[in-house]
This record gives sequence, structure tokens and C-alpha cells, in this order.
Amino acid sequence: MLVSAESKSYDKYMKYIQFNPNPIRKSAGDCVVRMLSIITEQSWADAYSELAIKGLEMGEMPSANIVWGQLLQEKGFKRKTIPDTCPVCYTFRDFCFDHPEGTFVVATGTHVAGIIDGRLYDAWDSSEETVAYYFEKPEQEASEL
Repeated sequence: MLVSAESKSYDKYMKYIQFNPNPIRKSAGDCVVRMLSIITEQSWADAYSELAIKGLEMGEMPSANIVWGQLLQEKGFKRKTIPDTCPVCYTFRDFCFDHPEGTFVVATGTHVAGIIDGRLYDAWDSSEETVAYYFEKPEQEASEL
């Protein structure tokens, strides 16, 4: 259930963790690689390679939403939408508050980040970005990544 931002105490539930496995510390243009790296516990290079192969198979760029979305679905993630109660005000921070347990990928349409147990993993604090849709790893499969 989504609750209003005004009624939340974020410090207790949401934590931003700076996560940048990029070998040269680049923090722009590789959010898809960073996300796949954190949620699958693999190196940046391995995540990049996996995305590149999937993109090649599909005839798309590795960072295209359709590529990483299909890759997540092949890994057991389920795509979900945000209820239309406040489509422009539901942030990554709100999502962390509402999902203190589990493995998720949140997306804006132009940015993506990983959330694990209410903690936002990204190279920069993207907690105020608006969630357009998300992917959830079913709990029984979360340990099988």
C-alpha cells in the first residue's frame, strides 16, 4: 500500500548507499550496468558483458529498456506498475519506505537503480527521482540470483 510522503519518517527506513563498481568511477551513462551488478552480485564488467550479449541477440543497444527489462524477466523478475494515485510524486525514497524487504529495480524511463531491503544503491543520490515502473524479484528466488 502506498502512503503519503508527509506521513513518513525516512531516516528510519530508507538509506542511500553510494555504489559505483565502474572500474574508472564513471557515474553517468552506465546506470543499467550498475543496477545489474548490484542486484546480481556480479562485477561491473560481467554485468556489462551480459547486457552487451543480450543487446546483440536482440539487435538493440545494451542500455535499451527493452534489453535490460527482458534480461531481468529471464532472471525471474516481474515487471510492475505504480498505482495512479500520484504518478508524479512517488519517488525512489517513497519506494524504499514502502518496500523495506526484497530486491527491486526502480526505473524512471531514463534512469534505473537497484533497491535491496529498502536501501537505494546508485552512484549518486537518486532518491528524489520519480518511479515510473519497477521490477521485483519474487522472494523465494531472491537468493538464487
